[in-house]
Amino acid sequence: MRYYLFFIPLLLAMYARAQQGGKELTLKECYQLAKHGNTLVQQAARSLQAREYSLQAENRSYYPKIDLLAGYNYLGKPLEINLQQVKDGVVNGSSAQSVNTANTVYQQITGQPLPQHVQDVIYNATKGIVNTLYPNYNPTLAKQSYFMAGLGLRQPIYLGGKISAAQDLARTQVTAGQFNQQVVEKGLYFAISAQYLRILYLNTIMAHEAVIVSSFQKNRDYATSLKDNQILPPYLLNWARVALIQATNRYSNLELEKENALLELNNLLGQPLETPVFINDTLQYENRVVNVAGQTDFYQNNPTYRLIESKTALANVAVKASRSLSLPNIFAIGNLNLYQKDLPITIPPWLIGVEMQWNLFDGFQKYKRTKASKMLVEEARMAAANTKTSLELQLHVAMNKMKALQNDVASLDSARQQAHTTTTLITDRMQNQLSSVKDVNDALLQEEEMEKIYYTAVMGYYLALAEYWNVVGTPEQFATYVDR
Repeated sequence: MRYYLFFIPLLLAMYARAQQGGKELTLKECYQLAKHGNTLVQQAARSLQAREYSLQAENRSYYPKIDLLAGYNYLGKPLEINLQQVKDGVVNGSSAQSVNTANTVYQQITGQPLPQHVQDVIYNATKGIVNTLYPNYNPTLAKQSYFMAGLGLRQPIYLGGKISAAQDLARTQVTAGQFNQQVVEKGLYFAISAQYLRILYLNTIMAHEAVIVSSFQKNRDYATSLKDNQILPPYLLNWARVALIQATNRYSNLELEKENALLELNNLLGQPLETPVFINDTLQYENRVVNVAGQTDFYQNNPTYRLIESKTALANVAVKASRSLSLPNIFAIGNLNLYQKDLPITIPPWLIGVEMQWNLFDGFQKYKRTKASKMLVEEARMAAANTKTSLELQLHVAMNKMKALQNDVASLDSARQQAHTTTTLITDRMQNQLSSVKDVNDALLQEEEMEKIYYTAVMGYYLALAEYWNVVGTPEQFATYVDR
């Protein structure tokens, strides 16, 4: 198994290289790479595995617990029987018993009791003998130091629902871990979608900027020829040169911005930052119709809402656990001493029994904990309701953004086409000596600005579309609108 685990990262790396060895990386493929490589996703997966192991551990709470107990004990004072404390009772009792026995025998023979002076003689004689023979020390019951080793067993019989509450808690934690993993994955997909759109936007702007730079270069060359023929003043040539330098600088900045965007994308994918990524596609506007009609409960598919909702179940389990603290615990217990040499007489070689533990008063601590748990249930319900309202708001806002940006894109498309037409007309007029080089520069700058504004609106529209699917709970669905 460990050899297979060793090959998994290698296979993923080979897969990444195969995807990027000249082939354009699609948005869907970015999702797949991030799911296996992003650190946050792996962290959420490890958290889920830890919760699953905790659930497995709680499911074994009903099993008996067997412990090996061993220890060396040294008594500050040896265990002993205090014979001196009962000496008078033993001496007097033995003497009285001897007198009673002799009197009984004498009565059976003569029919008369022993004379009192005879009884006193027997009593005093017996008392003297017992006093002489009675030990003048206290015998010990065991050595002052001894070693113990044994097996202790503890089997839960009834715990007032504490074990089932712990199992429900662990089960709820697993469910929350699953939703947390989905939240991380869905959030990552949305971030990748936004970054991918940014790269497409930069590709589009760079493609148009390259055309603009070429136009500025042609305008400078044309101005140079006019100046050489002494038709154009030198300052207008300088103006054309400045415009070309600025356009070239803007293109270089776009290249650096795309390089940064690719670095950030690699970070989201969980790849080394220097990993080559090929994304050369451009933004192409296409009107998409989305409607949430009939999906009034769409938020139930959103992992963020489901994660918040799981906290309500967690709070309910906490109430159950708090109530179980007021109920008694009953265990079956057993103990077997494996090492019985030199054990004190008070310790048996083995024992079995039933043990009950029931807290009768704790200063109303459990009562307060139960009330606190009930308040957490109300808090969790309010958080779920607030999340639901927030998601509904985000959905309507995203749809309104799409509608507004659709109108902006339609009007800006017409404006950018008119800007291009204007540039063409002014360029033709310049070639016919009817307009200046500065007029062409101004027209090119206006066309460049209109293209940026148009594609910024297009990118905003697709971002709103991505946000829509993110709120619905399936951000990966956005890839069907981008990948071609």
